Amino acid sequence: MSQASTSALIVAGEASGDRYGAALAATLPRLAPVEWFGIGGDAMQAAGVALTEHAREIAVLGIVEVARHLPRIRRIFRRLLAEVDRRRPRFAVLIDSPDFNLRLARQLHRRRIPIVYFVAPQVWAWRPGRLKLLRRYVTKLLCIFPFEEEFFRGHGVNADFVGHPLVDAARPSLTRKEFFARHHLDPGRPTVCLLPGSRNQEVRRHLPQLLEAARLLCRQHPVQFTLVRASTVAPPLVEDLLRRASDVPLTLLDDTTYNALAGSDLAVISSGTATVEALLLETPMVVVYRVATPSWWVGKLLVRTPYYSMVNLLAERPLVPELIQSDFTPARVASEVARLLNDPAARRRIQQEMAEVKKKLGPPGAIERACRALAAAVGLAAETVPAR
Repeated sequence: MSQASTSALIVAGEASGDRYGAALAATLPRLAPVEWFGIGGDAMQAAGVALTEHAREIAVLGIVEVARHLPRIRRIFRRLLAEVDRRRPRFAVLIDSPDFNLRLARQLHRRRIPIVYFVAPQVWAWRPGRLKLLRRYVTKLLCIFPFEEEFFRGHGVNADFVGHPLVDAARPSLTRKEFFARHHLDPGRPTVCLLPGSRNQEVRRHLPQLLEAARLLCRQHPVQFTLVRASTVAPPLVEDLLRRASDVPLTLLDDTTYNALAGSDLAVISSGTATVEALLLETPMVVVYRVATPSWWVGKLLVRTPYYSMVNLLAERPLVPELIQSDFTPARVASEVARLLNDPAARRRIQQEMAEVKKKLGPPGAIERACRALAAAVGLAAETVPAR
């Protein structure tokens, strides 16, 4: 590392965090030379972050599922802390993944390393006990949803709303015609995009159900499907599951979410960041999710929101169908997709409402605003980052 460079830790544990981390890692050095290290995915690595581990190694969700992987996660945690002690970063950027990152924050705080937390843990939905950890350990919390700033400030957390990074990012690079031509899709057939999740365990749990729903749909409609594999999902896992679905007219795509969503009539999406991407692209969707049964029952006791998808939370009403846990069956998915495919007027109404709801995510420039807030929090000169 050059003498003038600043060592900084950055940690993201899933595909969306990887993309946000890559954007931050590429933008912040316009303030001062920064040499990044930490945990992330392919995008952060391409942006120059020296990975101590790949994000897929800590991308575990669900109370039971996390417990099963604890020995491996603890080993990763210890190795990361050893690297922190060796490199002695000036500051740390922790992105989402609160199960891992809030434990890490405690250790970083003990080492007197300033912490900027980007993408707030959803304590307004569940596990409010995390608020005291955020108050105690985090120098600055950067929020991406508009209602979060007031909530966190009201609970004593130093928080700013910077807007959602996807407002800038969620744009297709191809026209629908170009996308169909590149992937040999039939422009005359209804197209449904399948997004089963960005974690291996989500794909294991969701994709077989989605493929069976696709089979059911093909019996009634001349549908074709695209399936997007996130960079944090192991390719052999998807390939193995697809070998059992050779009869489904499906095109596998690697991390081309925006083109796939923009080119589709409809999407079936694992609840998470991809629902916000579909919102920004105004793609009608059916939201699905399933976890292990014990995790579900514990979660039901803790979750305090009326909806699971951020689209419906922002809309403050059930704008898109949600099929969660026992409701997530191939038959229910096929039925909801068929209903929307058969009703173009309903799809247009959803798109019109999406156009209004997405305005709540803020104007373009979230990453630049996040960098200025981060720089101010840790004492870097912020004037070289242009405002938007």
